[in-house]
Amino acid sequence: MNTLLEKISTINDMILQGKALEAFDQFYHEDVVMQENDNPIIEGKAANRQREEDFFGAITEFRGATPLKVTIGENTTMVEWHFDYTHKDWGVKNYTQVAVQDWQDGKIIKEKFYYGS
Repeated sequence: MNTLLEKISTINDMILQGKALEAFDQFYHEDVVMQENDNPIIEGKAANRQREEDFFGAITEFRGATPLKVTIGENTTMVEWHFDYTHKDWGVKNYTQVAVQDWQDGKIIKEKFYYGS
């Protein structure tokens, strides 16, 4: 698995199989920074893994996720997703999001999520 297309496709497949945390462990750089819209940046793999655990732990009903489009550039991937779930704090969420990943050393070093508020 050498190409970015292979890697992002594997991540997407793992997310669809309910293995998002396993994908995070395998494909994210130790120095990863992540950001949602213009919210503060979260730095480091440990802090971002905790954020992911908190997010998935707060989903009370999951109705679906669909990757709509995947784009590959030079050391960059982008995935447009549609999500439908209920979150214990945010209620029913049904929206489209774009995730932009920057890659370094074969792993995601930066990821930013864009979605409506």
